[in-house]
Amino acid sequence: MRRTYSYPFFRLLRFAAKYLVFDYDDAVFQKDQGQRSDSRERSFTRSVSAADQVWAGNNYLAARARPFARKILVLPTSLDTDKYDLCVDKERNYLDLVWIGSSSTKEHLKSVLPALESAASVIPALRLKIIADFTLQSDKLTIVPIRWSEKREAQELAAAHVGIAPLPDNLFTRGKCALKVIQYMAAGLPVISSPTGVNAEIVEHGVNGFLAAGEQEWLAAIQRLVADDALRNSMGKAGRKRCFDNFSLQSTFRKMIASLENGLAD
Repeated sequence: MRRTYSYPFFRLLRFAAKYLVFDYDDAVFQKDQGQRSDSRERSFTRSVSAADQVWAGNNYLAARARPFARKILVLPTSLDTDKYDLCVDKERNYLDLVWIGSSSTKEHLKSVLPALESAASVIPALRLKIIADFTLQSDKLTIVPIRWSEKREAQELAAAHVGIAPLPDNLFTRGKCALKVIQYMAAGLPVISSPTGVNAEIVEHGVNGFLAAGEQEWLAAIQRLVADDALRNSMGKAGRKRCFDNFSLQSTFRKMIASLENGLAD
């Protein structure tokens, strides 16, 4: 759920439901830029309090619900790992960073563009693939725009070399559930991410990627991954295993079933 329902509708839903689960993976209790919203807070509290069980997308979201929830389960974002086939030829003459998203998070990508341009000044083969509904312009970095499509997103990700996930740190972004990071890992890519929210929990620094807090850290992480094919491969394999073990549809489905069975048995 990415928004709460009106109180009259939720009361009707509660009356009709034998067992009600409130499942959410965004900071629905705040405005989109993290500003406080009394009306959203009230709606969120009512919804959580009325539910038999709450499924929250990360620990930050779970902590906000815990004072009002009867039962709570942290249920991370998951994806269909079967879509991510690694039998894709990667570009040999370039080193491709990749970012996937939409215009709603365009500013997140723009925030790290100076670091990417600095990297390109010392790594001429560096490119940035943007899989989205927009592109960026740069005189210092080659940008390859790719129109997003569900059919091709997994293949386009796997064809890159490194996934990037810049994310500002605020109350709203802490509620994000790291879909980009999980997609990159499913595609077997090492990840460079901001140390924000659940991104910092999923990306194990030096194991399946790097956490980078500023321009110099981003530059250092890019340079290290560009220079070391073996490191990219080992990090990609570690991330892929972490994704398949913890964020596949199968693993999430097992958690859902167990949670419902326990709840209904009470």
